Amino acid sequence: MRAHPLLSMRWWLALAFAVIAAVTAVAVAQVYRSTSEDAIRSRAEELAAGSAVAAAQRVSRESTLPGIRAAVREVGAERELAVFVFDADGRALTASRAGDVEVTAVRDIDRLVDAALSDRRRVASDEEVGRIAVALPLNAGPGNALIAVASRPDLEETLGIVRDEIVSAALWATLIGAVAGLVVASLITLRLRRIGAAAVEIEQGRFDRPLEPRFPDELGALAASVDHMRERLASSFARLEGERDRLALLLEQLQEGVIAVDRTGRIVFANSQAQDVLCADLSPGTALPDPWPSPSLPAVAASLFEPAAHASSFRVHPDDAHTFLVAGIPPAPEADTALLVFTDASARERRERAEREFVANAAHELRTPIAAIASAVEVLQDGAKDDLEARDRFLAAIERQTERLTGLVHALLTLARAQTRAEPVRLEEVAIAPILREVAHATAPADRVVVTSPEGLLAMAHPDLLRQAVDNVAANAVKHAGGNRIRLRAYRENGNVLLEVADSGSGMTTAQTRRAFDRFYRAPGSSGGGYGLGLAIVRELVEAMDGALRIQSAPGEGTTVQIVLAAPVEEPR
Repeated sequence: MRAHPLLSMRWWLALAFAVIAAVTAVAVAQVYRSTSEDAIRSRAEELAAGSAVAAAQRVSRESTLPGIRAAVREVGAERELAVFVFDADGRALTASRAGDVEVTAVRDIDRLVDAALSDRRRVASDEEVGRIAVALPLNAGPGNALIAVASRPDLEETLGIVRDEIVSAALWATLIGAVAGLVVASLITLRLRRIGAAAVEIEQGRFDRPLEPRFPDELGALAASVDHMRERLASSFARLEGERDRLALLLEQLQEGVIAVDRTGRIVFANSQAQDVLCADLSPGTALPDPWPSPSLPAVAASLFEPAAHASSFRVHPDDAHTFLVAGIPPAPEADTALLVFTDASARERRERAEREFVANAAHELRTPIAAIASAVEVLQDGAKDDLEARDRFLAAIERQTERLTGLVHALLTLARAQTRAEPVRLEEVAIAPILREVAHATAPADRVVVTSPEGLLAMAHPDLLRQAVDNVAANAVKHAGGNRIRLRAYRENGNVLLEVADSGSGMTTAQTRRAFDRFYRAPGSSGGGYGLGLAIVRELVEAMDGALRIQSAPGEGTTVQIVLAAPVEEPR
């Protein structure tokens, strides 16, 4: 805050000095004027009295009235006095006018005459006309009282000069006081400005400019205190910055995303994990983003600043692959920063979902080979074991189903690890034709399956996962083919390998096609058992191999399921 120019210390302090100097000068001038005037007046009265005494001595030597009048004229001319002589009755013995003085114009003439007749000396000054009248008694001759009037125009002139000089001195004293006050105030203001500038820098967080006290006075002590405060604050802020840096480093090491926001919804701090979670600019000073429709993240942050707000948490699913736990922590009392903590629970969600799906998938996929093995064992126990040919046939079936079961378990475990992302699926070059023939042999009699695949056709896949995917699709096609043939076909197209499983069954509508890969979905009117997991498992198997799954179907025209896999990259020759 900058002071108004007219309210600056240098001006009002100079004005204070000027007022003090003026008051002092006026007081001194009044005393000096009174003393000077009294001294000048006393000196003038003394001179007038001396001249009057000399005139009285001269007049006293005369014994006749003519002699008195002559002596009055003589001494008046000699002493520049107007002299009047009175008898015992107070009558004038001389002329009523002497020089330019009329006896009746003399102030208090009667009192002066009475004083002289009473044998007392009296002096009276008339400053208006510049005259001094002296009354003296006469002890010889016919005269009894003498009044001598001295005209002193220089007295008034002298008093005027004295007054003018006093006024001039008072003005000079006031001016000098104002100048001295301005100089002193400027020096004080300059020192205070240095202290104020240092305080402003401290307030702005700059502590590198020392403040040196130049004089050991009160302002010097204040400057020393401010500089000591600067050093203490610099040390404290250095410690705080160190703690802040350590806290920021700690927050960066956390697995959780952390965002600090103020009351306006602006970001104060955000660690890199929060950047990864929200995928937005979280620079300090930017507005808190709103990455998902519900709940609104800025609204959640604003609610943390409401009175009596408590810590809260909620779960967010921005997409199928991610799950976040968000915790809101309100600010501490008298603080302006709230915290939002983001925990990526996607891996845990995937692991839990994979565990649930593994159980369902295992129950679904293990049912067929276990049922086949159980049927073969039951037939053998019923007497087929005594027939060598039948026993060998059923033991071969049990062996095939056992191998199938082993591969199925391995495929399910591989799929579960892929879903939890604990272990990526290792793809390799897999020959397609043998897998199609193996699936065809295990799925239906040879006259109901047509296999078309060029020998040597390779695809990038996982053999167990691919075998299981094709087996599920083929089993589903046999179930819906209505006794007709199904076709297993593989070919290369546009850098990909396509595996088709087609049937000529009843087909599906467009709505049913869109939901065919949903878990636990069974088309209305579908026959046979099952839980609606076959094609859903196929989709997961194909996606684990970075492939794609397509379905084409129409009512009355059958269904074709395509598995699209990447073809191996051919090395240039």
